[in-house]
Amino acid sequence: MTEIELVKMSPKGQLVVPKDIREMAGFKPSDRFIPFPVKSGVLFKKIKMPDLKQEYSKLASEIRQQFKEEKITEKDLEEAVKWARKK
Repeated sequence: MTEIELVKMSPKGQLVVPKDIREMAGFKPSDRFIPFPVKSGVLFKKIKMPDLKQEYSKLASEIRQQFKEEKITEKDLEEAVKWARKK
């Protein structure tokens, strides 16, 4: 960043991060940020959103493995669902 740039808020409440900062930080249009109020203004922190499909697949795999280790069958699951629906 060679010089300080002023950023103006649009009527829609949008702020534009100067190009040199975007490039330096590697920001992309789909990036997400979380705002934190601080004494002198607002701090924006880039966050990484989890890949929900990947998280679900990992969790499902772990559950299948645990069921296999505990010798829980598909019939056991069906009976548990029927029991829970009666409650």
